[in-house]
Amino acid sequence: MSVDPWLLIVLCAVVTAAIKGVGPVALGGRALPDRATGVIALLAPTLLAALVVTGVAGQDGHLGVGVEAVGVAAGGVVALRGSSILVCVVVAAAVTAALRAVT
Repeated sequence: MSVDPWLLIVLCAVVTAAIKGVGPVALGGRALPDRATGVIALLAPTLLAALVVTGVAGQDGHLGVGVEAVGVAAGGVVALRGSSILVCVVVAAAVTAALRAVT
């Protein structure tokens, strides 16, 4: 079964708007409890880490270490040394490109 991409985009937009509207309606202007606020604050970094791991270590539906992982590790080492994020990204891209050229 194939779905028209534009229909899928519209449906995703509608669902996203509905989800964003549920929060204020359900809370009715009350503040969230501290425990819920703490969990919500941790969601974004957790999802970002999951996206990075699956993007770097995902190969053909399986987890594996490839040249992308080595590039990210090189960027991480540069970040630990105190360089700017721009330098980290350039180093990661250069290492990944060099390894792709060799393999």
